[in-house]
Amino acid sequence: MTTKTLTRADLTEAVFRAVGLSRNESAQMVEDMLEEVCSALAVGETVKLSSFGTFAVRQKSERVGRNPKTGDEVPIAPRRVLIFRPSHVLKSVINGQTPQFEAEEA
Repeated sequence: MTTKTLTRADLTEAVFRAVGLSRNESAQMVEDMLEEVCSALAVGETVKLSSFGTFAVRQKSERVGRNPKTGDEVPIAPRRVLIFRPSHVLKSVINGQTPQFEAEEA
């Protein structure tokens, strides 16, 4: 198992090599894409990247939690959490299988 982390710089380099834009243009493209995803999630929209997965924001209500060290009950405030559901294609790739692509929906 590798411990390498994919960074923005890695994504920028990949765009630079694949598309042929300058490094600055590639970096701006990556930043613009990430900003668009963040903005959509911030207003509660779902972001679906075909053959990758779906990002969504879910509202969690207030609940009572427990401090595992002391056993004291502690209120946990309501909050929004980000969830990610990988596509079946991504799951296949991660498990070393050949992905089964479906026809794109219009």
